Amino acid sequence: MRRCFIRHRITILSVALMCLLAGACRTRVEGDGSADDPYLWLEEIEGPRALEWVDRHSQQTLSALGAEPVFDSIFQESLTILNADDRIPSFVAMGDYLYEHWQDEAHERGVWRRISWDSYVAGSPDWETLIDIDRLAAEESEPWVWWGARCLGPDFERCLIRLSRAGATAREIREFDLATAQFVEDGFIVPEGMTMVAWRSLDELLISTDYGEDGATTAGNPRTAKLWRRGESLAEAETLFEGEVDDVAVIVANIEVAGGSYPLVLHRKGFYDGDFYAVSDTGLVKLDIPTDATPTFVRDQMVLQLSSDWDVAGVTYPQDAVLAIAYEGFLEGRRDFTEVWVPTERQTVVGRVVATRDHLLLILLDNARTQLRVYREVSGEWSSESVNTSELGTVRVAAASPHSNRFFFSFGSHVQPTTLYLVEEDGSIQEVRRLPEMYDAQDLVIVQNEAVSLDGTRVPYFMVHERGLVLDGTNPTLLYGYGGFQDTEISDYSPVLGKAWLERGGVWAVANIRGGGELGPAWHQAALRENRQRGFDDFLAVARDLIANGVTSPSHLGINGMSNGGLLVGVALTQAPELFSAAAIQVPLLDMRRFNKLGAGAGWLAEYGNPDEPEEWSYLRRYSPYHNLRENTEYPIALFYTTTLDDRVHPGHGRKMAARMEEMGHRVLFFESREGGHGGGVTPQQEARRHAILFTYLLRQLGN
Repeated sequence: MRRCFIRHRITILSVALMCLLAGACRTRVEGDGSADDPYLWLEEIEGPRALEWVDRHSQQTLSALGAEPVFDSIFQESLTILNADDRIPSFVAMGDYLYEHWQDEAHERGVWRRISWDSYVAGSPDWETLIDIDRLAAEESEPWVWWGARCLGPDFERCLIRLSRAGATAREIREFDLATAQFVEDGFIVPEGMTMVAWRSLDELLISTDYGEDGATTAGNPRTAKLWRRGESLAEAETLFEGEVDDVAVIVANIEVAGGSYPLVLHRKGFYDGDFYAVSDTGLVKLDIPTDATPTFVRDQMVLQLSSDWDVAGVTYPQDAVLAIAYEGFLEGRRDFTEVWVPTERQTVVGRVVATRDHLLLILLDNARTQLRVYREVSGEWSSESVNTSELGTVRVAAASPHSNRFFFSFGSHVQPTTLYLVEEDGSIQEVRRLPEMYDAQDLVIVQNEAVSLDGTRVPYFMVHERGLVLDGTNPTLLYGYGGFQDTEISDYSPVLGKAWLERGGVWAVANIRGGGELGPAWHQAALRENRQRGFDDFLAVARDLIANGVTSPSHLGINGMSNGGLLVGVALTQAPELFSAAAIQVPLLDMRRFNKLGAGAGWLAEYGNPDEPEEWSYLRRYSPYHNLRENTEYPIALFYTTTLDDRVHPGHGRKMAARMEEMGHRVLFFESREGGHGGGVTPQQEARRHAILFTYLLRQLGN
């Protein structure tokens, strides 16, 4: 769960819905499906018997695909792209500098480095290395992976560095001095765990962590928020809020604005529902806002993104609307919100609203076409202007700061290399960087179509293919889907996909199915829990549309998905195997009887339902791929890709599904990376290998 995470649109306050302990380490629940599961031993993440099975199957798969002539070519092409010096960095703006984590051939685990805004815009290569992760890993004999930094504004002298072992989501946190580029001796240190942390001041942290076994929720996330002062032990820290063990998580944040910050505690009772509390010197103040709304701040204004209709002060605001109000007035009881943006039928905001010093940046999707708009408030009214035209591609806010109205954004699509732009304080725009063409896209076109799902819903999808495509059903076609957690899938510049698949004549299709967020919150909510089958029907409708229109045929059609998308592909494989000749199932959920006992699954009940409730298991059972395999059914050879230390989606899902298919006499390929978390790989070498495995498999299964 390119996108590898089970995600939610609320990125700034999203809980890391994952657990430190694997499901195999949990106490088994009566009636949880374990009694009749012959492959429960494959849930033992590092059990000797399980790892022997994993290593044997991984070696068989690598030997089989590695013998294909195209494997080495794809590996080298991918590695060249991943190590390219002219990539556009993914940076964070803090003060006068841009900070980024950079990996290349000489730095497999990467360096954390910085450069001034002006130097970067001028094209200077004058990057300053702050932390060399490869060196740190070697010195400490730990497979450290960079997991990000939280720095204290507005001076940005101290940071909290997050490090993960081998790519797992649990992380260790250490205080770092930017002036000396050294970890702070006797500074704040948080042991490895599922930790959320934010600066309150130089000598105070807001922290929520699992505090050992008793401090975690069932989902493995923290359930207690504390104020931790320098000089205290973590055990002595002041408790601000304590949730229940069956909550999803308790999260802390401190949203920075020009001239101050807004500290918050989020009590996330369910994945999509929670209460926000403002942290004051006298305690916590509960914010009277919808439990599924997302607040952020710009100057003295609180900005809300709504996920459902809201009736307040005699006014009904529609779901997905963006509202603003003076924060102090709101705390005093005022509810005179101003509408910043209100959607039309097929419009939505992608991700979170981003604030600069004075403005709001909204990325809008209109029938899956993207646009960036800048909103400015004058005398209580918000007006906007478009920064880029509405196109079928991906626009991102690349870097923005609450202390400046300067910001970077990027735009790219499958036919246009990603281009980075700088918007200055006066609103002027200049192109700063453009990726070189990493694959030949000259004759490629992007086409948007619609398929009709089983219940008559029109489902948008887009294709990338060569101009003048012959509709004779022989085109190798890869259909990708996700369809969950209000995620959006739109056209993006994908160099590895372009080089490995599109340049070799493949067609790439992406289904914008229900469960995703391409058409707003209602599109997501239409496929929750008992209605999950709607999203699967949408995906199969797109597959049938591709076949009916002559783009491809079952012998040349493959499907691919990761995480929740792996569940989607597993369902498609078991419900309509006759439509496909390849199914690439990566870091997937597949056992929906035990998903809430494995990895971070206990946090996803709002999305899927609770298999421990008989009524809810009845609908989960109807599509759970692990429970719907049949011996006397012809399945295409499936590829399963997992990682041993994936502590979001437990590797047992893929392991058990592959083992059961083999037991039934079906051919499968299985590969598990021993290092890497939910993303699949840590180093460029590992990622290049993953791409080589995937595309070699697809070309072998679908090629002419």
